[in-house]
Amino acid sequence: MNYTDLGAEYLNEFESFDDHETVRRFELEDGIIAFIAVHNTNLGPALGGCRMKRYTNEAEAINDVLRLSRGMTYKNALAGLPLGGGKAVIVGDYRTQKTAELMQAMGAAVESFEGAYVTAEDSGTSEEDMVEMSTQTDHVTGLPPEMLEGSDYGNLGGNPSPLTALGCYHGVLSAVQHRYQGEKTLKDLTVSVQGVGAVGLELAKLLKQDGAKIIAADIAQDHLDKAKSELGDVEIVSPDDIFGVEADIFAPCAMGGALNDETIAQLKVDIIAGAANNQLLKSHHDKMLVEKNILYVPDYVINSGGVICVGYEYFRKSGYNPQDFNIERGAMVAHVEQISQTVTDILVQAQDRSLPTGETADQLAEEKFLQGAALKSVDDESNPEDGSNFGSNDGTRLVQ
Repeated sequence: MNYTDLGAEYLNEFESFDDHETVRRFELEDGIIAFIAVHNTNLGPALGGCRMKRYTNEAEAINDVLRLSRGMTYKNALAGLPLGGGKAVIVGDYRTQKTAELMQAMGAAVESFEGAYVTAEDSGTSEEDMVEMSTQTDHVTGLPPEMLEGSDYGNLGGNPSPLTALGCYHGVLSAVQHRYQGEKTLKDLTVSVQGVGAVGLELAKLLKQDGAKIIAADIAQDHLDKAKSELGDVEIVSPDDIFGVEADIFAPCAMGGALNDETIAQLKVDIIAGAANNQLLKSHHDKMLVEKNILYVPDYVINSGGVICVGYEYFRKSGYNPQDFNIERGAMVAHVEQISQTVTDILVQAQDRSLPTGETADQLAEEKFLQGAALKSVDDESNPEDGSNFGSNDGTRLVQ
């Protein structure tokens, strides 16, 4: 396996570059290319998933891994985790090109960071893929629970999607309370859900249990069939029509960039609160939503249940637990439920500061990981050789 660390001079050409600590290009099996980006490790090792998807070219993949890894720094900071942000992308079609050997090679790629980057499943990868990666590195989480039996892990591990949905549900409750001040509850509201895959369907179930009416859209017919089977009374519309339906809450739970000039103009909702990453196509769409009097719950805040889930598994597995969390499932679930309070805090702060909610969340996250930089600097000075660094960047290089 060959890899090259990309230099800042080259990366400055990308709009998503944000002084990332390391961006590494890998040549994996059968000529498939992958990238791992570590954005920031001020708070701890960089945790973020590994996705596999087709990109039109390498530049598009690099820009995506830069954007996603930066988002993980902000997500982990506001989730209250002692973790930094990173991400991995494999350039290829997961339906036709993914093999066990490819995922093992990706595990070796993760291992090259010597603990500075910890991976997990993401779009296009699965628990089974994490198992293959784990044959080459210990820095992988989201493993099947049965792999943890007999290792005193409790019932941690497994697919984080249900915890992501649970965190979103609690975030929705906070947004409803903030917007309507107790005058409406979910039983009075209609929620349009864009994407009823693993997370979107679980979120829809939780909302429907509280009496919400659900309108759903998805590009995959099997997802819609399952939604109709498990939700019962659900209205199905086309993916293009989901933006313009009459609803109270819009829950984006598909791929990123759903909120843009064209789609925001169609929205007829009071609240946006969903599980998708990078929902705003451009930063100015945050302000555009304010101008339309739509309350936007920042995506990386409300969807952080999954990273909390895999984070707790990593803390137990690695022994890295600087905040002395109680590493068992009950405490993990309680941590996920605290997303509701974080959402409330951001919505109140945004109101007090007269700022868009996305900008407010960014400011609060930056305060956390910049404070972590100061603490990290003190630790490095007092323990220069204590092994507390999570890997190193030796500059641009090519190795076998």
